Amino acid sequence: MSWGPDRRVYIAGCGGMLGEAVYDHFSTRAVVKATDIDLNAPWLEYADVRDYRQLWGSIEAFKPDLIINLAALTDLEYCERNADHAWLTNALGAENLALIAEKMQAIYVYVSTAGIFDGAQDVYNDFDRPNPLSIYAKSKYHGEQFAQAYLRRFFVFRAGWMMGGGPGKDKKFVNKIYRQIAGGARELSVVDDKLGTPTYTKSFAEAMYKVIGTELWGVYNQVCGGTCSRYDVAVELVRLLDLQDAVRVTKVGSDHFAGEYFAPRPRSEMLVNMKLDSRRINFMPHWKAALKEYATIFKKDLAR
Repeated sequence: MSWGPDRRVYIAGCGGMLGEAVYDHFSTRAVVKATDIDLNAPWLEYADVRDYRQLWGSIEAFKPDLIINLAALTDLEYCERNADHAWLTNALGAENLALIAEKMQAIYVYVSTAGIFDGAQDVYNDFDRPNPLSIYAKSKYHGEQFAQAYLRRFFVFRAGWMMGGGPGKDKKFVNKIYRQIAGGARELSVVDDKLGTPTYTKSFAEAMYKVIGTELWGVYNQVCGGTCSRYDVAVELVRLLDLQDAVRVTKVGSDHFAGEYFAPRPRSEMLVNMKLDSRRINFMPHWKAALKEYATIFKKDLAR
């Protein structure tokens, strides 16, 4: 797909932390219609991926060349408690968008997750067999499977531990750590028995744009370089905030948070970008470089 200012891109589920980064990058390079059920930005219009008829009306009127599916419930505990809602949003929503993409003859892009693996291995490449453990992971994996079975012109991009959006939109680990620090915490209890690959939303959006242009359809791991534990990320964030003498990071096991985080999680979600590397289209930075860039937002927030 050649890019140009006349290309039309429809982004579903664009109201979250990744959606902001994708919108910022794509909207300066194409005609974009961004939708969500939570209209938290002036550039968003309403569309519900669970409602096929309403969704069809929203997309058909726009006539996109490309449909990007960012719509997902990503809170693992919420998904366990509300399984039907998770399946309808993450799985049926993915089916609805893929069906419409095929009907509109548009390219389809689906964002998946490293959580679809069971953690029995230390590291997973693009070809390793998923074995999702949680409702969230199972519903997201269904979206992958449907795209592969139904479509030819599609991309599946698997993200790792997502970080981005700053204090206002980041619902994941980095902002949870930051909120504790901003709230005055001087000791952080962080697990060191969960392994993964951080993925910066800004880098992910930029890389996704470039890979889509290659028309090398298929499923890709797309995470930042390097691997780490949750503890490693917390220590690096504290260092980047110049708080290593004021904030102590203490290692704990996952059982320390068993009551709060009860959904099953794999021991390891570490991915390698084997296919991107092999095709020389891996545009993702190392996670420490990405976190360094991202941490500037929190440093400014602390200085206010």
